[in-house]
Amino acid sequence: MPSPNHDLIVFGATSFVGQIVARYLLDQYGVQRGLKWAIAGRSEAKLNALRTSLGMKAGRLPMLVADAADEAALARMCAATRVVVSTVGPYALYGEPLVRACAESGTDYCDLTGEVQWVRRMIGSYEQAARRSGARIVHCCGFDSIPSDLGVHFLQRAAQERHGQPCVEVKMRVRSARGGFSGGTVASLLNLVEQAARDPALRKELADPYSLCPTGYEPRVRQPNVKGPMFDADFDAWAAPFIMSGINTRVVQRSNALAKQAYGREFRYDEAMLTGRGLKGRLGASAVSAGLAGFVVASALPPSRWLLKRVLPEPGEGPSAEAQRTGHFDLRFLGRTAGGDVLRVKVTGDRDPGYGSTAKMLGQAGACLAEDVADAGGGFWTPATLLGDRLVERLQAHAGVTFEVID
Repeated sequence: MPSPNHDLIVFGATSFVGQIVARYLLDQYGVQRGLKWAIAGRSEAKLNALRTSLGMKAGRLPMLVADAADEAALARMCAATRVVVSTVGPYALYGEPLVRACAESGTDYCDLTGEVQWVRRMIGSYEQAARRSGARIVHCCGFDSIPSDLGVHFLQRAAQERHGQPCVEVKMRVRSARGGFSGGTVASLLNLVEQAARDPALRKELADPYSLCPTGYEPRVRQPNVKGPMFDADFDAWAAPFIMSGINTRVVQRSNALAKQAYGREFRYDEAMLTGRGLKGRLGASAVSAGLAGFVVASALPPSRWLLKRVLPEPGEGPSAEAQRTGHFDLRFLGRTAGGDVLRVKVTGDRDPGYGSTAKMLGQAGACLAEDVADAGGGFWTPATLLGDRLVERLQAHAGVTFEVID
């Protein structure tokens, strides 16, 4: 095979998140300087419009036209690059042909999906092909699940250095976050709930905290799961369910499984949102819990799902540039070793979690795949097990994401 022309291609570059990723890569790397990258999508007119909107310095930015359903075009795109960064969702509807093309061609791949049922299906269908070809496939390289997965990875490294053993129990709590939904995220959530409402087997899979772990993996510990308002003594505050925990906890458990239980055979992990202390915190936790339950019920029923689609953002819509710039997230991790030692870590981001920060995480994950991980074999990895410390360093240096031991 001829050598690829590009190090990285952003596929779905004209989508809401794709445009943010393209602008970020342009600001970080320019065009054809160091990292050789390009944009791709199904509409040449929209790609031209995106390149124009990026300004004069994007005038020589390469473009490729490829549709998510055109296998021949996807094969040509894979042959032209070492890494594909995909923003084309909902992935359960549009993502499989590209994963198959990358797995069969040996092209590295990353995305920002949070669709746990689709990730499981891709692993089952294409992991053997990826191992044969050498393709490294890394799902969940946005806010779900890089801060959670790398946050636990960072905490466990610190625990080994300080205490000589991993933390067998880790909690992640969202201390604060500010950001907005995009139509793509809404479409993915509605599609998942709609599928689960029709499929009992999928509902059972979604309830399994080890659903992304390798076949034959047999953990021995029951995982905690915050389902309603609760007082968390470790944080001296009330907590409520966190909507992203359904994917994040499974990615973290897969990391432990792939790392041969480096976090311990009895490793327990859960996530929740902190809502404050006292009566105000308790009422806040109750309100968040009720709101989340109401959204799930409304998404599962056809009449209310139709109404949600009418009032929530449509694909291609999302928070304004100002909302992205002024957003943030602050996540707190508490780990406890088998000997009772406690370690606390803080992970923060300087943009809204779902888009401003996610675009930078995804861009740096793709660059890390292209430049930093030549020593790893093919297969389906997690951000922590494939990119690990190298991505932590990139995020702290170039993406406004910080990892810090605070106790």
